[in-house]
Amino acid sequence: MQNMARNLTVLSKLLVGLLLIGSGKILAQDESVEQIKKLILPGEAFRIDGHPAFILWPKESLRKQPQPWVFYAPTLPDYPDENEKWMHQQFLDAGVAVAGIDAGEAYGSPESCTIFERLFEELTQRRRFSAKPCLLGRSRGGLWVSSWACDHPNRFAGLAGIYPVFDFRTYPGLEKAAAAYKLTPDELTKRNAEFNPINRVDILARAKLPTFIIHGHQDTVVPLKENSATFADAYKVAGAESSIKLLVIEGQGHNLWEGFFRCQELVDFVIAKSKQGADAVTTSPSK
Repeated sequence: MQNMARNLTVLSKLLVGLLLIGSGKILAQDESVEQIKKLILPGEAFRIDGHPAFILWPKESLRKQPQPWVFYAPTLPDYPDENEKWMHQQFLDAGVAVAGIDAGEAYGSPESCTIFERLFEELTQRRRFSAKPCLLGRSRGGLWVSSWACDHPNRFAGLAGIYPVFDFRTYPGLEKAAAAYKLTPDELTKRNAEFNPINRVDILARAKLPTFIIHGHQDTVVPLKENSATFADAYKVAGAESSIKLLVIEGQGHNLWEGFFRCQELVDFVIAKSKQGADAVTTSPSK
């Protein structure tokens, strides 16, 4: 009897594994949610093609179909962190889910965008999430979300940033960025117009992608002028100034000042755009 029970357990695990593989999601049988991804709020963690991914869920009574959601970056072992807990709780309380996938230190490379596509497909095609989420990039996460947005300027409902990086030459610098892009620094320099979001922002400006950014005036890690200010200038040049709001905080740099993560205006923007995206009539992801 013990052998039969053991065999049934093994068979059941095998069947679950096959179901997960069939959905494009491979989750190690012995892994708990905590082992895959530390979550700051209630949700689930799973793997897609080996990459840790997560969803922070609103309570059941607040969920909808299609589900409004925020695509967050950078999803790394320590992010999102406790400093952002209040902000993400506001999203959940408004019925907006938050999701992300760990693409490693990818800095917006084409490979990272491919990984993002896998999560996007999982959520929109299998879990009935909205096909037009709002993007949210913190610091280097700005490179992640803006690169992906430039590839699909009409897919997203909005873009928000907390001292976001848009120019990989300022952070992490050409050497580290080139490694992520699998190019030499010279090769990446020559292809700057093709890959660097700050040189592609006109794509988003012409599409009038609604954008909200909060950035410290004294940021020396992610300089305001070369990143968010240049990004906003491109919108002005394109005649899309009304589609962007850049909130510059005097006396603040690249730090954990509470105001960056408790910015009600940013929270309201993300909630509104996420819900507008879900309300849009879309039958399949925009290309």
